[in-house]
Amino acid sequence: MHRSVCLSLAVVSILIGSGARADDVRRVVTGLDERNHAVVLFDSRIPLKRDSPVLSSTNFWITDSTPPSLSSQDTANRPIGVSPPDNGTKFRLVEFAPLDPATEAKLPPEMIMKGVSHPPEKGIPVKHPMMHRTRTLDYAVILSGEIDMMLDDTSVHLKQGDVIVQQATNHGWVNHGTEPCRILFVLMDSKEP
Repeated sequence: MHRSVCLSLAVVSILIGSGARADDVRRVVTGLDERNHAVVLFDSRIPLKRDSPVLSSTNFWITDSTPPSLSSQDTANRPIGVSPPDNGTKFRLVEFAPLDPATEAKLPPEMIMKGVSHPPEKGIPVKHPMMHRTRTLDYAVILSGEIDMMLDDTSVHLKQGDVIVQQATNHGWVNHGTEPCRILFVLMDSKEP
């Protein structure tokens, strides 16, 4: 887990320093060669894929266990929903487009919740298409733009540089601004709340 957090902070510095506005992001993955020397395993641009009219995303790395196994295989390209694998992690970037009231009114109910593979047993039903809850501990950093994080009874306005620790709660991300908002996430499967 600590390596994921350190890697996240390093990527945050790179993305903020580069303006973080490209439709793709350079991802560098290191590992050990047969002589136990540190080498670059992957160095490529990873495109953001449009998931819906509201958001685009990409996964940088996915693990299947805690503590995670190290891999020389690219783990980011496999199909996966909103949640990381059981006992695993997911390192990803999501860009939220500005959401006007007309588009917001047309979003299908439980749009994001439908992609959650194992929600926690506790919690009330979601009340907005962008709301969802995952059985995860999430670390998030607002890289650019502004966004509102909806909770059950309140909303919190967040700006570039703000960080969030989300613990298996109902939450939704809604961008009522005029510019896209990019958020870097590390999602870790957790125990039931």
